[in-house]
Parts: sequence; structure tokens; C-alpha cells
Amino acid sequence: MELYRLPYDASHPILCMDEASKQLIAETRIPLPMQEGQSVRYDHEYERRGVCSQILFVEPLRGWRKVFVRERRTMVDWAVCLREILDVHYPDAVQVRLVMDNLNTHTGASLYEAFAPSEARRLLQRVKFHYTPKHGSWLNMAEIELSVMTRQCLGRRIESQKIVAREVAAWEKTRNQEKARIRWAFTVSDARVKLIKIYPSIKS
Repeated sequence: MELYRLPYDASHPILCMDEASKQLIAETRIPLPMQEGQSVRYDHEYERRGVCSQILFVEPLRGWRKVFVRERRTMVDWAVCLREILDVHYPDAVQVRLVMDNLNTHTGASLYEAFAPSEARRLLQRVKFHYTPKHGSWLNMAEIELSVMTRQCLGRRIESQKIVAREVAAWEKTRNQEKARIRWAFTVSDARVKLIKIYPSIKS
């Protein structure tokens, strides 16, 4: 929690990362348009078109985010996204501090799966992983940003990954222009009460 309270340091930025899935759904009938006193009406029937994934990185202190829309979220998908973050969006950062949950794809092994050893090693030297505790993934601010994205952008039927990518890009651009930040009020004192079961106990 205190990691989020550190002063902004462009050479060692703090990013949060999380993933989500969006079910792709197509309409089987044309929705009835909006009328006075009545919103758009959709038929209860729909056609499933699979799913696509969103891999989100957000820098809370700067009010910046980047969302990758991909068909899957494998080790290679994650590694490719992380390389773009490091090389394209943070080329001058000495080391990026990355907060994320302890998923099996969120490790240095994914970089070695996707790239040659020398390239994987180069990337690993520029990132430091900070994992949220088990059952404590909500401590990752990226979950809040994903919730905002779902409510503001993806909370409806969308039939293709291409449309999802287009809508997410527009949402991302607007949020970044506004430098929208997350107000984090959770403190270490709060954590010692709420997360008491997670903290190790020392017995004499």
C-alpha cells in the first residue's frame, strides 16, 4: 500500500497491471431505437462470438493507462505487452515497478518463453515485480481501472474484438487526456486490521 504513496519518480515509475475478458455477443435481431420516454430495447436472444482479453497497465500517480486487446492472454501475449510498455512507453525509465497478482503468466519465465534469452534478460533488468498477497488482488489499483473501463466503455453487447479494440482505444485516449487518477485511501494501519489473517504470526 505504501508503494502507491511514494513521490512520483519518472526513472522508477510505479505501474499496476491486471487482465479481464470480454464476452463477444452479436444481436440476432435489430434493436428497437430510442423513443421519447423509452430507452433502446434489445431482444433477449443473442449470438455468442467467443471472448477477447484486455491487458491493462495503469500508472496511478501520473493518471496514464494503456490497454492491449488481444485474442488470448497467454505467457507470450503478456510478455509482448510488457515489452511494449518498457521499450515504447517507458524507454527512459531505469526500472519500472510493476504491481500485479501472482498469476502463472506474470513471471520472468514468460519473457524467456517469448524472446531470446538475451532479450528476456534485458527486459527483466528493467522491471521489478511486486505481487499482491493471496486473496488480496483487490489491493491492485488496476482492478479499479478495469471496473471503470467496463462501466464506461464495455458494459454492453459487442460482437467483435475489432470493435472492442476501437472502443477501448477511444476510452483510453480520453482518460489519458483528462489525466484521470485513482484516489487511494487504504493505509498500512487499515491493512493491519483488514488483512490480519494474511500477516504472519510470530510465536515465542
